[in-house]
Amino acid sequence: MTKEENDKRLAYLKGIVSRLPEKPGSYQFYDNEHIIIYVGKAKNLKARVSSYFHTEVDRFKTKVLVSKIYDISYTVVNTEEDALLLENSLIKKYNPRYNVLLKDGKTYPSICITNEYFPRIFKTRTINKKVGTYFGPYSHIGSMQAVLSIIKELYKPRTCRFPITKEGVESGKYKVCLDYHIKRCNGPCMGKQSYEAYQKNIQQAREILKGNTRQIMREMREEMERLADELRFEEAEEIKQKYIALEGFVSRSEVVSHTINNIDVFSITSDEKIAYINYLHVNNGSINQSFTIEYKKKLDESDEELLQLGIIELRERFKSEAKEIVVPREVDIALENVKFTVPKLGDKKTLLDLSVMNGKQYKMDRMKQAEKLNPEQKQVRLMKELQEKLHLPTLPYQIECFDNSNISGTDAVAACVVFKKMKPAKKEYKHYNIKTVVGPNDYASMKEVVHRRYSRLIDEEQPLPNLIIADGGKGQMEVIRQVIQDELNLDVPIAGLAKDDRHRTNELLYGFPPIKIALKVDSELFHALTRIQDEVHRFAITFHRDKRSKHALHSELEEIKGIGPKTRDILLKKIKSVKRIKETSEQEIATLIGKAKAKIVVQHFENQKEHQEIT
Repeated sequence: MTKEENDKRLAYLKGIVSRLPEKPGSYQFYDNEHIIIYVGKAKNLKARVSSYFHTEVDRFKTKVLVSKIYDISYTVVNTEEDALLLENSLIKKYNPRYNVLLKDGKTYPSICITNEYFPRIFKTRTINKKVGTYFGPYSHIGSMQAVLSIIKELYKPRTCRFPITKEGVESGKYKVCLDYHIKRCNGPCMGKQSYEAYQKNIQQAREILKGNTRQIMREMREEMERLADELRFEEAEEIKQKYIALEGFVSRSEVVSHTINNIDVFSITSDEKIAYINYLHVNNGSINQSFTIEYKKKLDESDEELLQLGIIELRERFKSEAKEIVVPREVDIALENVKFTVPKLGDKKTLLDLSVMNGKQYKMDRMKQAEKLNPEQKQVRLMKELQEKLHLPTLPYQIECFDNSNISGTDAVAACVVFKKMKPAKKEYKHYNIKTVVGPNDYASMKEVVHRRYSRLIDEEQPLPNLIIADGGKGQMEVIRQVIQDELNLDVPIAGLAKDDRHRTNELLYGFPPIKIALKVDSELFHALTRIQDEVHRFAITFHRDKRSKHALHSELEEIKGIGPKTRDILLKKIKSVKRIKETSEQEIATLIGKAKAKIVVQHFENQKEHQEIT
């Protein structure tokens, strides 16, 4: 598109904007093929749409959207609520390219009450409104099974799939099945339970599924008292057992006071790309609906915008008529006869916290599901998280970590482990014998090893790490900084993993002067970093033990006159230890080093044994 064509396009669009009414409504943007690419809503159409064409618009994605607009249409409505409803329906109808994408994940099961003469009650993932009335969907399978279980225990709805009719029952067409004999069905097919009694049970089951358990309990108590007054004690006892069972179910399912009645609770959990909106419906203190949807962001939408959209979508989907909505923040939305509450304390805050927890759990489940399909996705996520935490210039693809090991300065060694994509690259691990330091001096030893490591990488023109981690605190970090920045003039980020008094890693340090980076000790990233630290410690300790062991072995064999270093190495390589050499026969040793030297070795250990017995 030439500059003249673009100017002409913008002039046409601004002409439309200038004529827009200052009323609530929904607006639609079209591309050059007259396809809807974006649907929005506004309390003031003119003010909202004109904001897209201001020169100070600085969001890149919004600029991209504006560059694709060739025409604008709009629909005026009476209220902001109507604008939200219209926006929601148009987005679902046209699925515009630049609107958020609603994703439900897998299909959750619902509970169906059929429209049959004697209705059945069962779980299903298939929705056909001609079949019956549906309650759900249930994102928590356990809660669905619990409510189905109490309904079956209390009311014993039939499970057979026969198309039972009134005429068939009256003519004796049917026979009772096994469920009747094991007392899981009251036999309505043969008239052993009346149509009226069965329908009353089904109506009470509907109320339980709606969350009106307290109301059912009040009705049960009233009926129980009436039957007792009429001296119908057996029937009253039967109702009492049902009451006790329902009371037990309510006590398990009630999360707050039963005075909290018929409210909706919404929360939002989001990151750069996706927002997760959780919905709870609470009736008589019990949650009878919990569901989470996700929106894939397209234009850096704010949490407030997405929460508004989610409220409309979920209330419409579940046909909620709740007059109070609990939300985590003020929302710029007005719904007729609906009150919005942002709780700070009490039962409603408990419910909001529960909604937030459900949203976060759903997000975690989705991430784990994606990472199971693509294992590398988890490593990339952890690298991005570490990059954000430390504000690193590049993704920490290669991380190197150092540690020292010595006992009172003897057999001093150091180790370097290399992690790529948050996984150990064991072929690139390095261990070092300390050459220039005498005595126990960890800082000097670290300085020597770091200088040797990166001087060699520079000489060999090998890639440098994206992050260096010191197994220690500020002191170790400063030593590494002196080598990397002052001596080698390199620009490699340096972090430290410090331990507490109990020698447990408790903080991540970064920067100079080092500052503590906020990181939960139970987070995946913290576990990944401590794994790196544990690995370098293990590698250093293993190398140190091997060196110390070989040193001890060589010291004992060096006492044997007539046996040189070459012979000692052969014995250690083949027989492995001094203890096993002592236990090996002279003939076997002779096959390795010859008869003469074998005799010297055996004689040495025999003399040593005699000396120990005398002393």
